[in-house]
Amino acid sequence: MQQRSEETQAQIIKSAIKLFSANGFTAASVDMICKDAGISKGAFYHHFESKQSLFLALLDLWLTTIDRSVEASREKTVPETFLQITEAYPYIIKTAEEGLPMFLEFWLQASRDKKIWQASITPYRRYHKYFTALIKKGVEEGSFVEVDPETASRLIVSTAMGLLLQSLLDPKGADWEKVAKESSDMLVNSLLKK
Repeated sequence: MQQRSEETQAQIIKSAIKLFSANGFTAASVDMICKDAGISKGAFYHHFESKQSLFLALLDLWLTTIDRSVEASREKTVPETFLQITEAYPYIIKTAEEGLPMFLEFWLQASRDKKIWQASITPYRRYHKYFTALIKKGVEEGSFVEVDPETASRLIVSTAMGLLLQSLLDPKGADWEKVAKESSDMLVNSLLKK
């Protein structure tokens, strides 16, 4: 029973990604998702309270992927941790490329819906807090020069988001994995105490 329930939820998510990507959040109805997934409305509402809760679940799935990559990157020193995070860029860029329409739909809906905005902004604030603490630790351990950790963190998050957006909008414009790695190296090198 549990496996069937998980399969149904996975099918709903697969159909939702397909339909939200093709039609947008507003045009993709619960009826359309149910029909594509081959399930009843009752089954849909058993798994998700609303179309919005499904949309937020999709956002959460993508962010969880990024969170796991960041968490797996903890090393002994702060510069080593940053280098490990850089190693996760190819995976993050690949998952974002696969879901370009969904990624853009998240941003669009965040501008229109306060609950989706809140769900979207929370991880950015979490990443800002994480990088602020990491930079502060780097300054305290003596591997980074004296900088304002808040500002440096905003620069890192802004650079990452800007590169991600560029890679989505112009996938053939550059080797984005290489650009992301070189940008990270440049940022970390500018912080290193020489």
